[in-house]
Amino acid sequence: YKFRRGDFDVLVGINLLREGIDIPELSLVAIMDADKEGFLRSETSLFQIVGRAARNVGGKAIMYANRITDSMQKVLDETDRRRKIQMEYNEKHGITPQTIVKELKPLVDPSLISNKSMDFGQEAEKAAQQDYLESIKVADDGIQYKASPAMNEITFESKDKLIEHLRKTMLNAAKNMEFEEAARIRDQIGQLEDQL
Repeated sequence: YKFRRGDFDVLVGINLLREGIDIPELSLVAIMDADKEGFLRSETSLFQIVGRAARNVGGKAIMYANRITDSMQKVLDETDRRRKIQMEYNEKHGITPQTIVKELKPLVDPSLISNKSMDFGQEAEKAAQQDYLESIKVADDGIQYKASPAMNEITFESKDKLIEHLRKTMLNAAKNMEFEEAARIRDQIGQLEDQL
């Protein structure tokens, strides 16, 4: 989110680039040790990594290596072949290549953000935790937990059931590579477990 918003210029990825990170603003992919044979530098992996820059009209991929491996050569040859076909098609049909434009959505539903003004830092973190704790209402018959306006209210029989639900939600967020959300939910689980 911060990269797409322009807060910083460089994003260092380990496996994320191969796994399909979807950032149209990404204009340069640098592959270090591209000549190291193995799973992470196989032909398929190199195609996946190089393809991250293909969503940007000015996108480039640089493979740093001491020698050109078979996998690298196949990627270079196939990229040239595809580029030639695409350029011919574009010229024939009068198409001007453009970078994919993708809406930049906030990570948090704006309706869930506190209206309290504050500085960022420990005070902000404490306030956010307090907002979360206030969103859980403990009643005699269970716990009311309002996750988002879309969900309305979900009633859980016990804190254990709520924690179980949050764990599943956390794992789904991690599976979808929403790591900040997964970490936030993990912290919520920790707070609930401390109350048990």
